[in-house]
Amino acid sequence: MLRTTTRPGFWCECWTQRLDGRRPPALFGSFDAYSAVEANNWVATILRTISPAPDTAASQEAWTRLHDDRIDTRRALLRREPWTVSITHISTRITWTVRPALFLPLAHRQGVELPACTNDFKPHRAN
Repeated sequence: MLRTTTRPGFWCECWTQRLDGRRPPALFGSFDAYSAVEANNWVATILRTISPAPDTAASQEAWTRLHDDRIDTRRALLRREPWTVSITHISTRITWTVRPALFLPLAHRQGVELPACTNDFKPHRAN
């Protein structure tokens, strides 16, 4: 029998958006974190990496988020609350979102026998 168990974690995304409104927001990257600490560190690492690059105001905002708001961020994630942070550099807004998620394990198809029911499902053919 196939046993399905979920694993709690966080789904993290980084979006970029031009402020002129000519293009919709674009997904820049995503990350699956399995703990609040891992999710918090993902955002902090990226903020540290880019903080010297933006203009002075954006750099200051990134460092404020890293140092002053980090405890509040960690508390929110430990309560499994969604969390978002954005910084703006010239005409681009960068937004990180972290949301609680339940991850389903994927069936590994090498070296493991799949349940017999997997042979019962056939793809539909387009008419």
